[in-house]
Amino acid sequence: MTRLMDIDELADYLKLKKQTIYNWLNQGKISGIKVGGVWRFDRRDIDVWLRSRRRLSKDKISQENQ
Repeated sequence: MTRLMDIDELADYLKLKKQTIYNWLNQGKISGIKVGGVWRFDRRDIDVWLRSRRRLSKDKISQENQ
């Protein structure tokens, strides 16, 4: 399976609207590269980013419960 996804594939993968992805790109929350004017996202980088977000959420919940 290819590691690069376009914006439609990423939106489907994350179950989000494309506009949310564009917003995150503009805000620097998610990274991608433009190839031929089309945004591409490395699936491995997205998975790493998701795991880091999950860890941050768990840490925040843990701190709130102390």
